[in-house]
Amino acid sequence: MRLRLLFPALLLLAVASSRCGAAYEPVIDAAPHDYWSKPLQDRFTKLKTEVEAGRLVLDGAGGEKAFLLSVLKALEVPVSSQMLVFSTTSLQLRLITPENPRALYFNEDTYIGYIPGGKLEVVSIDPALGGIFYITDVPRGNEPFRAERSNRCANCHVAEDSGYVPGLVVKSVLPGVRGGSLETFRKAQTGHAVPLKDRFGGWYVTGVERLGPHLGNVFGQYAAGGELQKMPLEPGTRFDFARYLAATTDVLPQLLHEHQVGFVNRAVAATYRTRELVAQGKATDAVLTELDGIARAFTRYLLFADEVPLPRGAVVGDPAYKTDFLRTRRADPRGAALKDFDLQTHLFRYRCSYMIYSAAFTGMPPEIKQRVYHRIWQALDLARPDPEYAYLPPVEKQNIRAILRATLKDLPAGW
Repeated sequence: MRLRLLFPALLLLAVASSRCGAAYEPVIDAAPHDYWSKPLQDRFTKLKTEVEAGRLVLDGAGGEKAFLLSVLKALEVPVSSQMLVFSTTSLQLRLITPENPRALYFNEDTYIGYIPGGKLEVVSIDPALGGIFYITDVPRGNEPFRAERSNRCANCHVAEDSGYVPGLVVKSVLPGVRGGSLETFRKAQTGHAVPLKDRFGGWYVTGVERLGPHLGNVFGQYAAGGELQKMPLEPGTRFDFARYLAATTDVLPQLLHEHQVGFVNRAVAATYRTRELVAQGKATDAVLTELDGIARAFTRYLLFADEVPLPRGAVVGDPAYKTDFLRTRRADPRGAALKDFDLQTHLFRYRCSYMIYSAAFTGMPPEIKQRVYHRIWQALDLARPDPEYAYLPPVEKQNIRAILRATLKDLPAGW
């Protein structure tokens, strides 16, 4: 299957002048990308190998929930990250309704979808290739574990909503009473800059009492006169939480999931474009300018330049999820870490993304990663303040720099 990629304007700050606005359309199954033939290094593929070799045993005899729990445990994905979506925005749409929502679980590198009575859906981030998509049967009795790499997932996950790279998708729609979409919002937009009023459409969300306008917990129906009306649909009223692994679908994991989706898609896009430029072997001024433009745009996202502010004190966060999320924090000698929450007006106390430790970032080619590091250094420079990052107070810049120095091993010399 040959898939074309059209890179979003966000990553093409410098391309228009050098290419007169021509669209960039690489084919991901051809060199230098070879998406379908390169060896895979993502977390789920490694789990699959271990299970098939008999070195890891999943619980296939205890039913759906037991199997799901064993998969999450093996992948170190917290149960507390559970989010429930009732819009029919999945390959298994015939199974999804407000009475049978799809559950999503995630960590920084792996995303698992589960529908009672269906299959597991997996997006696992490969450092070089981006999203690797699997559909996994839930074993019945003594059936063997079967996980198939899916090309059907690419119909949505290598398309407009992911920036035309193998990435992640978050839909926000107004579902009808059976889950089908009546309206679509924030199309092709992902990340922490999406207004809160345009998020969560088709999702159940708990902990949003003080968040302000949003699209969660509602469905649409047409009145007698043809007017489309929004009707409330509170979590747990049409389904039983006991059918799932947790009794929450908390707003905090949903906010972090949105941030991660935006990060992964931008990182994967930068990786693909850089790989193609490097393969051309021409370090021309135009190429170097384009790489600098990609690094500049990516750094803005990494440093939360366009983050939508939170209503003060509106997000508390499920305690279990906060504990699980912070379990993998990487602290500097003073105890500060990028995962430390703010949750007053911003997600984090130190506005540099913890996703800098993720596979999507660590796998970026050095030609772009080193430029990102340099751009971060410029953004945090107190001696020559950059107006683009004036929203970061000097003390926050100092703290971010100290955390990165203590927790990253590949920073440029003198950083």
